[in-house]
Amino acid sequence: MFVNCECYNGDEVIITAQKPFKLQLVETFATLMTAAFGMVAALAWNEAIKALIAEYIDSENAVVPLLIYAIVVTVIAVICIVLIARSIGRLKESMEAEEARKAQK
Repeated sequence: MFVNCECYNGDEVIITAQKPFKLQLVETFATLMTAAFGMVAALAWNEAIKALIAEYIDSENAVVPLLIYAIVVTVIAVICIVLIARSIGRLKESMEAEEARKAQK
């Protein structure tokens, strides 16, 4: 059994390839497992950063350390998202260039 892999381009649906169902199932489970491990790592870092801030900022008011924590996590998340987006952009450009070279041959 094959499953169509679709890419959405605005209102248009482009069928890029057909993958065997088993392959698509394994890829989906791998993605879900990767996301789950990422969540576990994020929760571990969550506790570590909270403990670090609590260690260095002695405040009777619990709001200040939480605000600092939120700002630090937001900055880290934005930096990571920008780096990931740039990497994906470079990968897409190199793949398109490779396809163009193959088409010229």
